[in-house]
Amino acid sequence: MGAFLIEETALESPVHEPGKKGSNTHTSRFQKSGSKQVVEFVIGDELFAVDLFDTREVINTPEVTPIPNTPSYITGMIDLRGVITTIIDLRVMMHITRESTGKKRSRVIVLDKTVSEKMLGILVDDVFSVTTYSKDDIDQEAQSSNESHRDILGVIRKHKKDGGKKDKSALVIWLDIKTMIRRVEKDL
Repeated sequence: MGAFLIEETALESPVHEPGKKGSNTHTSRFQKSGSKQVVEFVIGDELFAVDLFDTREVINTPEVTPIPNTPSYITGMIDLRGVITTIIDLRVMMHITRESTGKKRSRVIVLDKTVSEKMLGILVDDVFSVTTYSKDDIDQEAQSSNESHRDILGVIRKHKKDGGKKDKSALVIWLDIKTMIRRVEKDL
């Protein structure tokens, strides 16, 4: 699959507020455009997504150098074109024990600098696509409260056709990656 890179001009749009670390711009982007772009990926057999504007690129999993005396969800670090990047295993961080039953092509989603001051990547089983969903496809009633640690912005209803051209529906959990990273930033 290689890598994709988000154009810097797209990141400087008025709805993306790069100067406000940790600010929740999900709602403002949603209301202005009426749609949402996410990067869809799989961990185990479940579908997840993160906001496209919280990502920088997707890379094939390189050789990772372990870091001693770190939490189990920190896989290690890589040299990404001259920048030391810490890799977080999202499966371990979210306590997902089920292994993927399909083909496993591990990928690293490199996070945008608005997510953390440090360069970070999240290890996932596979990345499917960048998809745009309308506001009607996303149930934000399922989002986490401030007290919970589920870190969910909503649940996306993904409509797709199966081999027999019948409509099938799948649920994609839209993760609040900024909150997840903020919670563990002291360990990075």
